[in-house]
Amino acid sequence: MKPEVVAPAELESRVKAAQEQLDKHVYEIVQHHFHDSTGCPFWLQKKRELKFDPLKEVKNYADTRKFPLFEDEWLRGGPASRWVPKAFAGKPTYIFETGGTTGIPKSRVVIEDHWIDYENFSATLPDKYFPKGANWLMLGPSGPRRLRLAVEHLAQFRGGICFCIDLDPRWVVKLIKKGWMEHLEAYKQHCIDQALTILSAGHDIKCAFATPKLLQAMCESLEKQGKTFKDTGITGIFSGGTEFTPQWTRFCVEEYFGGPPETSGIYMTPTYGNTLMGLACSKPVTAEEGYKISYYAPQPRAVAEVVDFDDPHKVVPYGESGRVKLTTLTKELFIPGFLERDEGEREKPYAKYPWDGVSGVKPWRGIAAQTTVGVY
Repeated sequence: MKPEVVAPAELESRVKAAQEQLDKHVYEIVQHHFHDSTGCPFWLQKKRELKFDPLKEVKNYADTRKFPLFEDEWLRGGPASRWVPKAFAGKPTYIFETGGTTGIPKSRVVIEDHWIDYENFSATLPDKYFPKGANWLMLGPSGPRRLRLAVEHLAQFRGGICFCIDLDPRWVVKLIKKGWMEHLEAYKQHCIDQALTILSAGHDIKCAFATPKLLQAMCESLEKQGKTFKDTGITGIFSGGTEFTPQWTRFCVEEYFGGPPETSGIYMTPTYGNTLMGLACSKPVTAEEGYKISYYAPQPRAVAEVVDFDDPHKVVPYGESGRVKLTTLTKELFIPGFLERDEGEREKPYAKYPWDGVSGVKPWRGIAAQTTVGVY
């Protein structure tokens, strides 16, 4: 699949329309989170500490820079109910965690955002490779993670059933830190064995989520059995993580799949997501562009900017590197100016996603040496 190309004037028009939509959305979201009748206790308390009135002084996206940078410590510890907007009081609430290998994990309350994000993502999947009604395999983390329930909802939303494995990424990270590589290999194989067992059971699974490391491990296990990935019957894979490099993608497509979708019948779409943002889709990855991977946040529900390493209020020029800064803008969650533990290059808007993107995503250099990637 090739990226859509439009005339410069048309692209400029789409960029302008997307910015206008974002500005309108920001105003509505800020009004929602800071109004006494609909906001959550956390932001209603913060409002009294701010030096400006968000209800009067935030009219567009640029105005969100008036907020101080969001501190991730605010998401550690409870009570979690302080993040539930009054507008959703009494609704069934999920709690999703991130990290947690050491110390208190960051947590996020969710009511329906994970459903909405993945229904929007569903619209980007080509039905040829992700057939409606097909069953799915979830080859990724379980436990208190948004991803597992979100992928399951994606499968159900598209008319299928989701089969899941049991995987604790916190244990994986502990094994790596202890240097217990034999145990790590055994645990990884335990996860792959679960997946291969499900795939051998006649469930007619056509689609899958898999982290790059687990996808590679599954392909290697299949090779030992004298099989190829094509023998699984899976035609559509959505994957994600900072392990997704052009080099790995090229190797996977050419060596494991047997070529691009047009010849192999197997389509893989990289994604960049987390518990706070949701899911950033990628521009179609092609051999012509050297398997370059560019991600675009799900505007207007989230915005990803690439900012200067020393000045988080300054967006870097196109093509230059910086730290990823995220702003989440849903009725359930407002997070302005959250500095991610990732960096990348700023990419220009294009036809399908007429706003800035980010490529070359990898752990932020400020913590890269201490980062343990684990299953991702």
